[in-house]
Amino acid sequence: MRVIFNVDAISAPLTGIGRYALELARGLADHRDVEALRLYSAYHWVDDPAHALRANRAIAAVRARVPFKSAALELYAQLRAGLFRLHARQLRGWVLHTPNYVLLPFDGPAFTTVHDLSWLNFPQAHPRERVRFLDRHLPRSLEQACGVLTDSQFIADELVGRLGVARSKLHVVPLGVDATFMPRPRAQLAPVLARHGLLDHAYLLVVATQEPRKNLARLVRAYAALPAPLRAAHPLVIAGGRGWLNHELERAIAPLEAGGAARRLGYVDEAELPLLYAGAHAFAFPSLYEGFGLPVLEALASGVPVLTSRGSALDEVASDDSGAIALCVDPLDEAALRAGLERLLADAPWRAQAMPRGIAHARRYSWSRCVDATVAVYRAGAAA
Repeated sequence: MRVIFNVDAISAPLTGIGRYALELARGLADHRDVEALRLYSAYHWVDDPAHALRANRAIAAVRARVPFKSAALELYAQLRAGLFRLHARQLRGWVLHTPNYVLLPFDGPAFTTVHDLSWLNFPQAHPRERVRFLDRHLPRSLEQACGVLTDSQFIADELVGRLGVARSKLHVVPLGVDATFMPRPRAQLAPVLARHGLLDHAYLLVVATQEPRKNLARLVRAYAALPAPLRAAHPLVIAGGRGWLNHELERAIAPLEAGGAARRLGYVDEAELPLLYAGAHAFAFPSLYEGFGLPVLEALASGVPVLTSRGSALDEVASDDSGAIALCVDPLDEAALRAGLERLLADAPWRAQAMPRGIAHARRYSWSRCVDATVAVYRAGAAA
C-alpha cells in the first residue's frame, strides 16, 4: 500500500490533532503494510515528521500575523489545493489521508479524520472565520472521502445525526497514549517540578488550551469555592497555551493568581509534560465538549485520579465495562464541579481504587493499535 499523508497539523506547539498526526506519520513510516509513504505539508513534500515540524513554523508565523481572516484563509486553501493537485498528478495507485477534516483534491481513494463537531455545537467558542471555513469545505470532504475516521463512537453518531454521513463510511479509531505517560519515582520528578516551583503530588493539574470550550472559568470558580485549607494544600496549576475569547477566565482566575492559589504555566514542552502529570495530586478536565479527550487518558496512564465531564466522548474514554473510572460531573453545574473537586482531592479510599484502575484502563490505548486500525481502514476503503 502506498500512502500520501497530509502533515499540516504537525505544527508547534503540538495540540491534540497535531499529536495525532505526528504519531500516525511516525507509525505509517514503519508499518509492515505500507510500502511507500509520502508526507505533504502546506504546499510541498517533506522528508519526515521532524521536517514537517520545521517547515510548518513559517506557516504558523504567517497565520499569527493574519489570524483567521476569511479572504486570506480561502486564498490559502485554493493555492494549497492547486499546488497539491499539481504535485500529485502523476501518483496513481496511492491513497490520501488528511488527519484534520478538510481533504485535498485527489482522484484516488481519500480518507479524512473528523475529530469533533465543536464548530457546529459551540460556534461561539471558535473564531468566526474557522466556522465559515468548515461550513464551506467539510461537506465536500465528507462526500469525497471513501472513509471517514473518528476518534470515538460519540462523534461517529454525531456525524450520522447532524451531517447525514452514511454509517458505512464511518470508522471509529481511538487515539493512543504514549508510553512516557506513567507513574514516576519522586527522584525523577524533582528537577522538573523544582523548575516550575511545584511541590511533588500536591497540585491540582489542568492541561488544556485556554479557550471557552475547555470550561476553565467554571472550573476556577468551583475551585475558588473549596475550603481554604484544601486550596492551600492543592494549588491549581493550568498548563496549556493561551487561546482565545478568555475574558471570563481572566476575571475568575485573577484573584487566585494574586493570592498564589493558582498558576498558569503556559505551553509545557512535550519532554516535561509526562513528568508534570505524574507529579500531580489530581487532574481535572471539565470540557464542555470533546471528540476524545486525550489529556484524560494521559492522566490516567500517569496514575493520577481524574475529574472530567459527563457527555460528549469523555464518558466513553473515561469508562470501561464495569463503569466510570474518573469522576464524571455535569460541566455546567458549578456546585457539582465543586463537590467533585472536593472528592477528587480529599476522598482517600476513592483515590486509592481509582489510580490502579486508571493505569490498567489507559494501557488498552496505544498509538501502534491506532496505526494498525488506520491502515486497516485504508485497505478496506481502497478495496471497495
